[in-house]
Amino acid sequence: MTTAEPLSRSAGPSASGSAAPSAPCAPAATAPRRAARLAFAGIATGNLLVLLDTSILNVAVPDIQSSLRPGAAALPWTVDAYTVVFAGLLLAGGVFADRWGARRVYAAALGLFAALSVACALAPGAGSLIAGRALLGAAGAGLVPASLALLIHLYPDPGRRTRAIGAWAALSGLGAAAGPVLGGGLVELGGWRLVFLVNPPLALAALLLARRLPAPPVGAARALDRTGLLLSTAGLGLLTFGLVEAGIEGWGAPRALLPLAAALVCFGAVVVVERRAAAPVLPPALLALARVRAAMVAAAVSCFAYFGGMYLLAVWLQHTYDLTPLRAGLAALPMAFPVCVMPFFTGRLVARYGPRPVLLTGMSATVVAGALLACAAGHHPPLALIVAAELALAAAGTLSIPGAAAAVAVAAPPEYAATSQGALNGIRQAGSALGVAVLGTLGGLTGAGYLLAGVGVLAVLLLAGTGDR
Repeated sequence: MTTAEPLSRSAGPSASGSAAPSAPCAPAATAPRRAARLAFAGIATGNLLVLLDTSILNVAVPDIQSSLRPGAAALPWTVDAYTVVFAGLLLAGGVFADRWGARRVYAAALGLFAALSVACALAPGAGSLIAGRALLGAAGAGLVPASLALLIHLYPDPGRRTRAIGAWAALSGLGAAAGPVLGGGLVELGGWRLVFLVNPPLALAALLLARRLPAPPVGAARALDRTGLLLSTAGLGLLTFGLVEAGIEGWGAPRALLPLAAALVCFGAVVVVERRAAAPVLPPALLALARVRAAMVAAAVSCFAYFGGMYLLAVWLQHTYDLTPLRAGLAALPMAFPVCVMPFFTGRLVARYGPRPVLLTGMSATVVAGALLACAAGHHPPLALIVAAELALAAAGTLSIPGAAAAVAVAAPPEYAATSQGALNGIRQAGSALGVAVLGTLGGLTGAGYLLAGVGVLAVLLLAGTGDR
């Protein structure tokens, strides 16, 4: 399936019959086809930008450490600040897109993303870089649910929408695939600051294409549950901070235990507040759908494994085999490149067999990846074993992430198009942040492998017991 296939099908039927009536119809048929392609390109470019920033900085961590000399507790936050804020605000981003208009939110978020990227490149110290990354995550939180709402409106037919989401995920996956290689090359060329200067040209291109995007109808005004949003964001931040500190100071250290305990309090308060809220951040109508719940479980686990594993391997390969940042990025290609190809087929598989078998297969691949990493004992395990684990992690990500997005797009009510995708992507990014925090602090592959295998088995059991309705 080519990238143009879901787009070309959105055009009107081809002309037939005599030559006389077909001539004037050709330009009319070409214009909608070209407009659909440009609209799709604008949507995919914006999401590519968001995924690029989830992986491009991984190989730059050692250079940031030598350049800015942040403390041990601050270094992981140069990566995690983006995903933590991104995850916490995605629910609000979805609500804003449904309430104020997806195209308007999308264009504003693109402009902020470009400006904040320049600010990150000019950061004088670790604190300002972390703050810039956090604000960049806030801008990204406006992009993803709005882009998916625009895509859903562009393809109202469920079957064509599922295939289009597969193409969108594959093209957007270029960001995750190119991130380690592009980041490694830029670090070797001129240091970590160049990494952030990739974003403004891409954002400008997406912004120009966004002018051609169709505007979905704006839904009825929906109040924002500020208390629930603040509590969920604080809980996620405290949880990630506590996990990072546990890996550095030990699980019994007060700097780890206190944030973890506070996170549990925040999550408990979220449950109480959401029951009483007139318009909860996560609408109960979404959680009542078994397919939505299954998609959220699969998305969280696959992102925990994929992005946590990518971060772990990027740093581990540089330290263990003394690779340069560029070579470490190239070594991550077996894990990153399938993201550009497989989602095309994932969309077809979900359309043909339904989401549950696809998501179960993705979770099983997580178990396989964990088992392979658990076998990587010794100081220099065979690279073939590492590549096999990377391919298994790639299978988990390329099956579960676009499969979950397609499942939610079909199952969620139309009035919650952006909100449902915001919720799904919020949980996805929570999994990513926790994966980087947990797997990044474990250091060794064996312990990370056992953890991944255990999490994957639990996810398989949960999905196996979930209905497909």
